[in-house]
Amino acid sequence: MPAIFWVKNIVILLLALFFLLKGVTIMINSYNLNNPLEFVMYFFSASLVIMVCIVGLIYVYFQIIGIKRDKSDVQ
Repeated sequence: MPAIFWVKNIVILLLALFFLLKGVTIMINSYNLNNPLEFVMYFFSASLVIMVCIVGLIYVYFQIIGIKRDKSDVQ
């Protein structure tokens, strides 16, 4: 496999994990807000960030599984 494939997937994985942690932190901190409208905005924005990060993790997972399946089909 080319090195650019692994570099791209590792970068996506690290960014997804970083923003997943940020999204969870934002969601936890949104419960400390007093204004209900701010709570709703922070809660749903954190949910969107978490969902996008999960898609990034799923992408990397299926890329690596696809590589393993291709290698097992050849042998």
